[in-house]
Amino acid sequence: MDNKATVDELKEEVQMFCEERDWDQFHNPKDLAIGVSTEAGELLDIFRFKTEAQMKELFENPKSKEHIEEEVADILFFLLRFAQMNHLDLSECIHNKIQKNSKKYPVETAKGNNLKYAEVKETKL
Repeated sequence: MDNKATVDELKEEVQMFCEERDWDQFHNPKDLAIGVSTEAGELLDIFRFKTEAQMKELFENPKSKEHIEEEVADILFFLLRFAQMNHLDLSECIHNKIQKNSKKYPVETAKGNNLKYAEVKETKL
């Protein structure tokens, strides 16, 4: 269903949900950023100390997959709300970041490795 909803539609859905509950008063940038981080930590906790095989099993088990999906949804919820409340265009944000990263991580030096751009520069010396 990712191809059936736009980012704007998702932001509007989150906005309506929150406004119906009078939550604008609680959704300042700091608290929404804390929400993103907290929910990301909860997602991370699911995978902590798991082997590749155990992580694969998590996605094959309907109950654990549902838990993962809920944490992903919580992260996206807070991120969409953060963008909506602070008038950020997420498409523009990601486009701009990819453009910057393409300069920091050119294909010639970044392909096939996961080094940070500063580490790539160090290895060339």
